[in-house]
Amino acid sequence: MIVITGLGNPGNKYSKNRHNVGFVAIDAFAYKYQAEFKMDKKFNAEIAEINNSNLYAEPILLVKPQTFMNNSGEAIQKILQFYKVDPSQLWLVFDELDLPLGTIKIRKSGGAGTHNGVKSVVGHIGKDFPRFRIGIESRGTTASNLQDTHSFVLSDFFGQEKDLLIEVIEKTILAIETGLKEGLDCAMNEFN
Repeated sequence: MIVITGLGNPGNKYSKNRHNVGFVAIDAFAYKYQAEFKMDKKFNAEIAEINNSNLYAEPILLVKPQTFMNNSGEAIQKILQFYKVDPSQLWLVFDELDLPLGTIKIRKSGGAGTHNGVKSVVGHIGKDFPRFRIGIESRGTTASNLQDTHSFVLSDFFGQEKDLLIEVIEKTILAIETGLKEGLDCAMNEFN
């Protein structure tokens, strides 16, 4: 089983924020494969399952933790333990302030950087899991030069950024599909 988890904050207030592109990507992936999310209170997460042997031989679990970003690791740890899934089978999809909007970067493992959601996941399960980082940087705003990172990541996309967002979500879906069908190395070679 592969557990593909998008990071974000629950609720309509946050649904269009830059920080929620992980949720947006997972929602789009679920829509494409006609998978419906349902709230599972024991995990405090919305979960959908895909069984499509043309995509991947085993079931794919799509997860959106409802714990708020900074506590995402709690829900993820419970799910991995319940389904007896190794952390290397968790694929994490989230926003990356230090990548330009419209780009993605795939890594097989690594640290958390400045992302509090990823810090929570690393704190609960370790750092050895693949990640799909979706760029949200816009016009030179990076973690190192931004005065108020919190306000920026919780701001909505605007104007032409929305077109780039659509493109990068489509690219992320293709990268996930490539990873499932041909392996992560192939996805990294094609999309990084």
